[in-house]
Order: sequence, then structure tokens, then C-alpha cells
Amino acid sequence: MNETLKRALSGAVYVAIMWFGTSYSDKSFIILFGIIGLICNREMGKLTIKFSYLYILLSSLYVLTPILLVFQLNRELVLFMFILTWTFDTFAYLFGVKFGKHKIMPSISPKKSWEGFAGGFTFTILASYLSYSYFEFESFQEVLIISIILPFTATLGDFIESYYKRKAGVKDSGSFIPGHGGMLDRMDAFMITIPVLYILTKLL
Repeated sequence: MNETLKRALSGAVYVAIMWFGTSYSDKSFIILFGIIGLICNREMGKLTIKFSYLYILLSSLYVLTPILLVFQLNRELVLFMFILTWTFDTFAYLFGVKFGKHKIMPSISPKKSWEGFAGGFTFTILASYLSYSYFEFESFQEVLIISIILPFTATLGDFIESYYKRKAGVKDSGSFIPGHGGMLDRMDAFMITIPVLYILTKLL
């Protein structure tokens, strides 16, 4: 199968499962992220099996902390996080391919550029404005804060996973999703975002 078509089809299936599992019921939400947590933890374990105990501890916190905290978040907030993250990833990739010249951290993630980040950031703000009325937010100010912070947390989560992959000498965390790599490769952008959303909505 053409690689682009395979990536598009498996990506569509992934998005559909994530959306359905989160929106259908509390039970499906728990099952979905429980399975994701097990897969991501297994993939991270394979990446860090030869690392020191400190790296293994930090990698476990990186994976398990957001999985535990996501159950404390409103499911609509998680769906909103999906929309913004997928928007950011998509347009950061498109702008990076088209205009990317100035790399952010080439030693860790050589394809990430400031031009891509700027494009993703802009469309994340736009997506938040277009979609927030569908969700029950108290004001657009709350939405705006989330949409401004999310590109940074998504990028940081990606860089952390990329660092572990570089250190392990592999391109992907696994092969769970055809054309995309492992589950951790798709979830990395959420790993820092979820704890930050928890702090913003539950503690502040």
C-alpha cells in the first residue's frame, strides 16, 4: 500500500477510536486510556531497558503521570485537547515542510522548525476560536489560555520522547499504528499537556 495512503487510513482510524472512546461514556474513556497507558508503558520500557535506573524512573513518570491524571479531567476538555493538538501537529508539519529553515533542536528532533511551530501555533488559536462554542467553557479567555500554552506543551512532550528514541537509537517507539510508529509516537504530544491542563483546571 502507498505509504501516504496507509498513514492517512491508520491515522483516521486512530482519531476515530480516540474520539469515540473518549466521548461515548465514562467506561469507554477509562478503558481507552487504560489500554493506551499499558501500550505506552510497554513501548517506553523497551526504549529504556538498557538505561540507568534514573532514566527508567523519569520515563515511567513521563508516561504514567498523564495517564493517571487524564481520568480527573472532564471528557469534553480532553476532546478539546485532541482538536487543538491534532490541529497543531498537522499545521506544524505542513508549515515545517513548506517553510522550515530554522530548526528548534536539530540534535533531538531534526524536522522540527520554528516556522512549523509558528504555523501550528496560529492555526491552534484559530481552531480554538472556531470550536470552543461546541464545548461548555465559561469564557473564551479560558480557551485562549489553553490554546496558547498547548503548542509549547505538545512540542515539549514530543521532544522528550524524541530524546529517549535518540538515546535508544531507534526511529519509532514501536509499530503499533501502521505508518505512524508506536502508540507513544502518537501520544507524546499529550504527555506534558495533560498534567498542565490538570494544574490549570483543578489547582488554579
